[in-house]
This record gives sequence, C-alpha cells and structure tokens, in this order.
Amino acid sequence: MLKPPTLVCVLISATVGLGAQTGLLQDGALRDWTSQREMLLTIAAAMPDEKFGYRPTPAQRTWGEQILHIAQANVNQVGRLGSKRPAPPIDMTLTSPAAILSALADSFDYGTAVLKEQTDATLIQQAGNTRFDQFMGPSAGVRVVYYVVGHTWDIYGQMVVYLRLNGIAPPASQRF
Repeated sequence: MLKPPTLVCVLISATVGLGAQTGLLQDGALRDWTSQREMLLTIAAAMPDEKFGYRPTPAQRTWGEQILHIAQANVNQVGRLGSKRPAPPIDMTLTSPAAILSALADSFDYGTAVLKEQTDATLIQQAGNTRFDQFMGPSAGVRVVYYVVGHTWDIYGQMVVYLRLNGIAPPASQRF
C-alpha cells in the first residue's frame, strides 16, 4: 500500500505526460482553487462581525486570525510559482471584519491570477523557495498548489468547529 504523499506523487507523475498536452494540471488546479475560494469566502462571512475576535481557548487563533492565516498562506505559497501580478499585502494585524474578508478575497484573486499564468509545463517545474517553505524542500509548482489547498481545508475544518461552538451551522451543513 502506498502512503498518501507517495500516492499523490505517483498520480501527478502519471498525469504529467497527458497534462503537458491538454492543460490537465493547470485546469484542475484552477478549478480546485476556484471551488475552495467560494467555500472559504462563504464560511468566513458566516460568523457575525462581533464574533471575529472569538477564540475557543486562549492558545488558539481568533476567527479573524484564522482567516488572515489562510490569506497569508495563499499569497506566500502561490507566490512561489512566480507571477506578473504583484502579491497583495496581507496585514496580519487587521481586526475589522470587512478588511479581513477583503484580504481573504484578495489572496484568492491573486492565486487565481497566478494559476491562470501557469501551464502544465510550468507547474511541473521547481517552484521558488521562501522563508515559509524551508520544511517542504524543493517542490514542483503543482505540489505547492495542492499543499496550500490542503492547508486551507485543514483550517476550514477548524473554522467549522468555531462556528458550531457559537451555535452557527456552517454554510455547507445548512439545509434549505
């Protein structure tokens, strides 16, 4: 049985030949990024403004800090792919709900622009390194994209708990 990281590498390797001709990697990454953008903007806006300072325990981030953490990770990670578009600044000290939500949207918009500039060929090339990526080592661009997508889903899971602790059903769980 292959371990998950090994399986992902095998799957990516198996699609590289196809992707170089069809845009498979770039198209898939852009679809996944866009889908995640919509889900994160929706959940981020689900918490009432007066609860953006909520934290379940003193050691945890506030709701607003969780959102800013995602925005910063998006910009730092996707920025490794290189882009003509300048990265938006993410001010980690923001407290205004409107400003925090705007930073999140800006980070996803930046990621969309970066991904639209990519090709399958550039996605299989080594991404640039930043001070935030030392633990990953050399990585193909597609690995960087799916690392940040996975990271964001991890934080999304934490955000679901924050909402439920405040008596709010997460948007994806609401029944209409």
